[in-house]
Amino acid sequence: MSYHRLRQHVEQELTASRQAERRGAANVAFQHLERAHVLGQSSTALHARVHWLMLCWGLRHRRWREVVGQVPRLIGAATKTAIGWVPTGNTGGSNVSPFKPMPIAQDLQARIDDANAQ
Repeated sequence: MSYHRLRQHVEQELTASRQAERRGAANVAFQHLERAHVLGQSSTALHARVHWLMLCWGLRHRRWREVVGQVPRLIGAATKTAIGWVPTGNTGGSNVSPFKPMPIAQDLQARIDDANAQ
C-alpha cells in the first residue's frame, strides 16, 4: 500500500476539518476527522495523529466524553495498528465502540483501493 498516497487523502480531510472549524462548523470539522481516521487507520503514524487531533477537538469544544474516549483510542492506535488490530472502517469517535468494524463510504473506499493499487 502506498502510505504516501493515503497521507495525501488524510491531509485533504484534515485541511477540510480545519476550514470547517474556522467557519464555526465544529460538527462538520469532526466529520472530516472521522473520514481522515478511516483513511489513515492502516498507518500507525496517521492513525495516532488523527486520534490526537480528535482529542484536541474535544478539548477545544469541551466535549469531555470525546476527550476521555480518545485517550485509550490514542494509546491503541499507537500500539495496535502495526499488528493489524484495527476495526476496518471504524470512524474513531467516542460515539462508537473502538472494536466495531463499520462500512466504509464509497468515496473513501475508492481512495483506499487506489492507494492499494499503487
